[in-house]
Amino acid sequence: MSVLLALWIVGVMPISARPRAKRVVMIALDGISVPGFTTAHTPNLDNLLAQGALSLTTRVVMPSVTLPNWTSHLTGSGPEQHGVVDNGWQIDKKGFPAVEIDKEGYYPSVFKVMKEEIPECKTAFYYNWINLFYPYNKKYLDEVSYLENDAYVPNYEKAFDFIVRNQDLPTLVFLYSVHTDHAGHAHKWMSAEYIKSIEEADIQIGAFIDKMKKEGLYEDTYFMFLSDHGGIGHGHGGFSVDEMIVPWGITGPDIKKGIKLEEPNNTVNTAATILYLFKVKKPLPWVGEVPFSIFKRGKK
Repeated sequence: MSVLLALWIVGVMPISARPRAKRVVMIALDGISVPGFTTAHTPNLDNLLAQGALSLTTRVVMPSVTLPNWTSHLTGSGPEQHGVVDNGWQIDKKGFPAVEIDKEGYYPSVFKVMKEEIPECKTAFYYNWINLFYPYNKKYLDEVSYLENDAYVPNYEKAFDFIVRNQDLPTLVFLYSVHTDHAGHAHKWMSAEYIKSIEEADIQIGAFIDKMKKEGLYEDTYFMFLSDHGGIGHGHGGFSVDEMIVPWGITGPDIKKGIKLEEPNNTVNTAATILYLFKVKKPLPWVGEVPFSIFKRGKK
């Protein structure tokens, strides 16, 4: 009997044998506070995350605003490393330098690392807030789709089509909408309109997941549910719990089912976790860590 077979039989899988993820889909909603998430009626997200791990204590980076935190999600780093300290960052208007940049001036994102380490990987970025894409080098994305006026449903359809077309290749998809944040700014966080915006997103998420199931793509997909900050009154950017703590969830083939992630977690851990799923080493400048308690086999 071979050593490898013996290891499989006793349930001890060597690191090299840990299967690489086929695809990861980040479902990203802007401005989702924990009170907003737990108050809204979200049966589709609830059913999805019941199959995985959910944190209701994940902290965001300071300041609790959009661009620094989504950049942290997608670069495994805080503003101290990536240099995006506010919503006004642009490639030619950098107020604080990143610790490392590529030839075009961009800090290494999860898309860059994936493309360099797994060249056949397919990557996509769907968004509806114009500033969101500024910190990323477009050459590492196979598909980018921007919608105006808070529209987001067509991007869910585009993302599904992209996944179907590339179902036999490693795939990383970022699927984002800002309409929830805008509802908070316009009507206040925890207003009826804000809660409704979350519930409307849940309907579209459910339709997206149903199509993934019908296409036979659900079971081998890792889904992550992410947000960047909460809010109080008509805004955010401060240091209150309702601004600084957000839900963070993950489900997929190797994720424990129905658990609450109790260990400390932060937006910088998202990209590190994605690279771990794809068996890719994280770059030296990144500070994010993998919350290994979410995995069935722990740290393997």
